[in-house]
Amino acid sequence: MTCDEAEVLIHALIDGELDAGHARDVEAHVAGCARCAARFSAWRDLRDAMPVRGLRHAAPASLRSRIERAVPSPAKTDRRALLKGFVAGGALSALAATGAGVVILRQDRDDIVAGEAISAHLRSLQADHLTDVLSTNQHTVKPWFNGRIDLAPPVVDLAAQGFTLIGGRLDFIDGKPVAAIVYRRRVHVINLFAAQGLAFAWRTPKAQAVQGFNLMRWSDGGLDLLAVSDLNRDELEEFVSRFSEATRKSRQG
Repeated sequence: MTCDEAEVLIHALIDGELDAGHARDVEAHVAGCARCAARFSAWRDLRDAMPVRGLRHAAPASLRSRIERAVPSPAKTDRRALLKGFVAGGALSALAATGAGVVILRQDRDDIVAGEAISAHLRSLQADHLTDVLSTNQHTVKPWFNGRIDLAPPVVDLAAQGFTLIGGRLDFIDGKPVAAIVYRRRVHVINLFAAQGLAFAWRTPKAQAVQGFNLMRWSDGGLDLLAVSDLNRDELEEFVSRFSEATRKSRQG
């Protein structure tokens, strides 16, 4: 585990949000790295210095009487008109809440997918987990997925554009099996996940930064595609552009 990977997971370890396997990995790294051990100690001390209960304060009883004196008494209102107003307002509020709920649920789903993609990317960087099929030949990687997953992931050779195909593997995101096509740009790994049912609706790739990683998400050819890397955003966007162009030419050819 590198210091960059440990830095992403230290906060989750302090908050007790890691599974046992990842917790052991982070603890082992911290035990052997003075830099990360200092960060871990500093964040843990900061958390311990901020008890939630100590931040609560009870308002004095005199506050209520002061508020009541400051706020004028409401004027008398016709009860029937008031009830009608409540009914109309309630209907509008319910309608608005329904729309807001859809937006919030969609946002939550997107965040979950993004988080699981980051986790899958980090897992892949551990020893012997980056690829199940190791090859720079697209004609070896693409047929390897046959019979292992119910989709045909696009695999293209981008070595001439500076993105070297390494291989592929099976992974899981949002409880669904996904094909992971792995590329490398200098020392940076790019995991390109291809799946169905991740509910992406963007024909144009959408960029997002999560926990120090860059993501690009889009849909094409009936597949949901998600690229993850610590590569800078401009180069990841270049990768997605080159990949999309190559897959279009492959379908047309």
